[in-house]
Amino acid sequence: MASEVLVANEAQLFDRLDEQKPDALLQLIALCDADTRPDKIDVGVGVYRDSAGGTPILRAVKKAERILWETQQTKAYLGSQGDARFTELIRPIVFGEGLAADERIVGLQTPGGCGALRLGADLIAKANPKARIHVGQPTWPNHAPLIECAGVEMVFYDYYDREARRILFDRMTDALEAAAPGDLVLLHGCCHNPTGADLELDQWREIAGIVARRGLIPFVDLAYQGLGNGLEEDAAGTRLVVEAAEQALIAQSCDKNFGVYRERTGSLFVKGSSRRNAGIAFGNLLQLARTMWSMPPDHGAAVARIVLDDPALRADWQAELGEMCARIRALRARLAAYDERLAYIDGQNGMFSMLPLSPAQVLALREEKGIYMAGSGRFNVVGLSDDNVDLFAAAVVEKMDG
Repeated sequence: MASEVLVANEAQLFDRLDEQKPDALLQLIALCDADTRPDKIDVGVGVYRDSAGGTPILRAVKKAERILWETQQTKAYLGSQGDARFTELIRPIVFGEGLAADERIVGLQTPGGCGALRLGADLIAKANPKARIHVGQPTWPNHAPLIECAGVEMVFYDYYDREARRILFDRMTDALEAAAPGDLVLLHGCCHNPTGADLELDQWREIAGIVARRGLIPFVDLAYQGLGNGLEEDAAGTRLVVEAAEQALIAQSCDKNFGVYRERTGSLFVKGSSRRNAGIAFGNLLQLARTMWSMPPDHGAAVARIVLDDPALRADWQAELGEMCARIRALRARLAAYDERLAYIDGQNGMFSMLPLSPAQVLALREEKGIYMAGSGRFNVVGLSDDNVDLFAAAVVEKMDG
């Protein structure tokens, strides 16, 4: 009888699981959806929105989807590397024509930037189970879970002072100078999430010098290229550190700059110390990808490939991306002009910024004004419509006064 009870208890597999905290962003989305106030403002979700508050399908993407529908003849597998032509076309956008020709750099398609980050972390752990990666705080909340799941140790340093609204560059350089040769450093290529506070080009040069001198390995998250100051400008820092480093990883995403969020479209590039070592790394990437998602989803990459392979569609994509970037810059300028305490927002880049508000103040804004943002004070600048910028700014300044 006792043995039967033991077997029964052992059989309760899922009873052994620990209860997990709900994802804060998903909770915020649900709360906002349930709010019936017509003037509510959602600046929590990280998607681009136009002046009317919608997240449009880009013109070039819509045209490419029509071409794909008319010409695609099969849904057969592409293999673990995904759409090789897509990766080939994205490569010079990330690296520029010169660095893109470096045969020590290999790449493959991934399910979005998240897939690239996780695949890169798994490659790191496979190469060195004792690897450490230095991560500035605050960072995108999903960085830690993605990297820790692969078993890579994370070492944190202070990157940004929310109250002073400035980058703590001295602390960053001190942390990297103290890092051991072979350690990795996670870097936001542009449009820092969650702060919007990017390094200046001279600071990138200094980081590149430390990377080269200390023998560090940059792992660059390039998720918002083109939404800060332009495709070339937003890639400048990434190119500096990759060129300076003997080895590097770059997680790239098309989800934002092509507006194909739900298609999960990205790529991972790895720079090896030699062409041969890069080839070995590529073989390991294929094996790791095979065990995780086997083959990446095709639709988003096929659409991006068609856009980039067609000069007219490519030009239209770049024009619309420029319009998106200009809208973000205009919204930042409007917020900055409203009150001097918001002036710092205009000097930042991309979709996100952080307000010096306490969680209690953020909660009060939600309850009193229907303004939904992360408890950290991170908000999506382009979540604002043309009609509610001043309402948002007024509510925020009122809380700052209180």
